[in-house]
Amino acid sequence: MARLPVYLRALTGLQERGVATVSSEELAAAAGVNSAKLRKDLSHLGSYGTRGVGYEVEYLVYQISRELGLTQDWVVAIIGVGNLGRALAGYGGFASRGFRVAGLLDADAAIVGQEISGMTVQHIDRLEDIIAAHGVSIAVIATPAGAAQGVCDRVVAAGVTSVLNFAPVVLSVPDGVDVRKVDLSIELQILAFHEQRKAGGPDELAPMPDGDSPPGAPQYVETVEA
Repeated sequence: MARLPVYLRALTGLQERGVATVSSEELAAAAGVNSAKLRKDLSHLGSYGTRGVGYEVEYLVYQISRELGLTQDWVVAIIGVGNLGRALAGYGGFASRGFRVAGLLDADAAIVGQEISGMTVQHIDRLEDIIAAHGVSIAVIATPAGAAQGVCDRVVAAGVTSVLNFAPVVLSVPDGVDVRKVDLSIELQILAFHEQRKAGGPDELAPMPDGDSPPGAPQYVETVEA
């Protein structure tokens, strides 16, 4: 499932360039996977392509969009309208992919009432009203870390069961609520790790010598698979 949005992005690019058909090798290269894996993934959708021709781009876009639930509109509320929230509000890709932003909310009186990307920022006190009035399906949390859990609790209590979290904190949610976390700093750290390896850095992360750890730090190094 996680690869389907990647395929859809590649197919959408082909569609915008007027490409009618694409081979599995070309699509796999655009998506960054091997062609055998791509063919297997698409076979689960019932799409096998045509030998010597490939896949019909428009139909494959429809198939993947239907599988991802993108053939209907999903209503989104963005909570936290700082720099990141503003950027998300102005992202034109939401509407073209079936997501409609119905509300921008913030607690800062200096931000509330501002017009951003054609929408007026509402006070966070109106969160439950906006969720109910617009039928919000997905809440995007772009608040500071300290406010994120409280906001998440409120949107879940209001009936939202899908949360996209940009706040640098792990959210606790009840069963039946899906949370996807986007942490840009972690992604940058992973890239820095790979850059270090490419530059001939250490082959493995070793524990610091005794006495070199900061006060109170645990005496081990946890290795995280990147």
